[in-house]
Amino acid sequence: MNKLTIGGRSAAKIFRDIEAAIQDGEVKRDQQLPSVRELAEQLGVNRNTVAAAYAKLRDAGLIVGSGRQGSRVVGAPFIDAYRAPLQASARDLASGNVDSRLLPDLRPFLVKLDMPPSGYELAENDGRLLALAKGVFEADGIAAKSLAVTSGAMDALERALRSRLRPGDLVAMEDPCFVSALHLVRALGFRPVPMSLDRLGAEPSAVEAAIEAGAKAVVLTPRAQNPTGACFTGERAKELRRILDRHPQVLLIEDDHASSVSGSECFSAAPSIVSRPWLVIRSVSKFLGPDLRLSVLAGDETTIARISSLQMLGPRWVSHILQTLVWRVWSDAGTGKLIADAAAAYSVRRIALCAALAKRGIDSQGASGLHVWVPVQRESEVVQGMLAQGWAVQAGEVFRIRSSPGIRIGIADISVSEVESVAQAFERCMKPGKMRLI
Repeated sequence: MNKLTIGGRSAAKIFRDIEAAIQDGEVKRDQQLPSVRELAEQLGVNRNTVAAAYAKLRDAGLIVGSGRQGSRVVGAPFIDAYRAPLQASARDLASGNVDSRLLPDLRPFLVKLDMPPSGYELAENDGRLLALAKGVFEADGIAAKSLAVTSGAMDALERALRSRLRPGDLVAMEDPCFVSALHLVRALGFRPVPMSLDRLGAEPSAVEAAIEAGAKAVVLTPRAQNPTGACFTGERAKELRRILDRHPQVLLIEDDHASSVSGSECFSAAPSIVSRPWLVIRSVSKFLGPDLRLSVLAGDETTIARISSLQMLGPRWVSHILQTLVWRVWSDAGTGKLIADAAAAYSVRRIALCAALAKRGIDSQGASGLHVWVPVQRESEVVQGMLAQGWAVQAGEVFRIRSSPGIRIGIADISVSEVESVAQAFERCMKPGKMRLI
């Protein structure tokens, strides 16, 4: 590529110059930037200065990639940022969808959905749905005095952040984390602060460091962490709660998006000081159906009130038809068994894939949820290698802020009989000498 128009010698000035070049179209979407070494030599500055500028560009969501693979410009709209076109012949293990065969059949409930006309003054949430949600939260030890209903988990996250933060504020995010949450935080004008993960979720020292760095909110996934499958233990949840209780001004948001089909017991870091700002989000899409865009929220009184106030300024309420449908399906006697069966099926598939990979000496993570995360050195090569063998998997770069490369494999649509084929294909990609393109 041509030399960038950069006049600064500090990390901040290099960042601003590259940002301007991206916005002015001097560099295009997917264009490769110079390596840290090349740009440092071009500018006559220390490599650490350029590395710091690139780190700021990654944090801002302007570039992806790092290290020897280089960095490239991100210019895709948020909705398309990680949904590359798939070959018709490839099995889709990249999108992260649920298995539709494990969802309740909505048709019998829709036939009986007879509701009288309503008016604009009827903005209150369905009391039966709130009572059901209250019981579910309290059964898991989560205080549910104040509740709200939103149009899905990302709607809840957006309203919670808007209710407590201002543009420019720092938000502590798991690294890697759910790509839509990361895009949303950046789109709202907040700055993500990465928190490192282990197999038990966000590391306590990383949470403490993010708060000390000035984070006004901490976003955690207690189980089925996307993309790594990490999940809290009781001790990890208590340790995180102790840290957060020492910082009562910081908003805690827990996105328990998979909840009852995660394959893991619920352990929450929701505070012992219930008056401090906190929110736990439970979406129904993973166990009732993705088109049911509804989440129930439990939190402190002030945060719930602010979320509800923001909602009143926009759509005012979540459709009462949708709320009634969710209540009827969720409360039906047969749905509980379907949810339990789905959780068991996902666990069997996830465990089987991790075992098949381990048999081949390939480390993976997938303690809960609908995905398995496999650390790799070169994401693009593995993605292309798997695609050549008929399997579409997701490169991890879109989920990462500063963490190491990896591949996300969705397990929802894998049968146990297929996991050996997936693991064999992955082994060939990890050992290029075994790779035969087909």
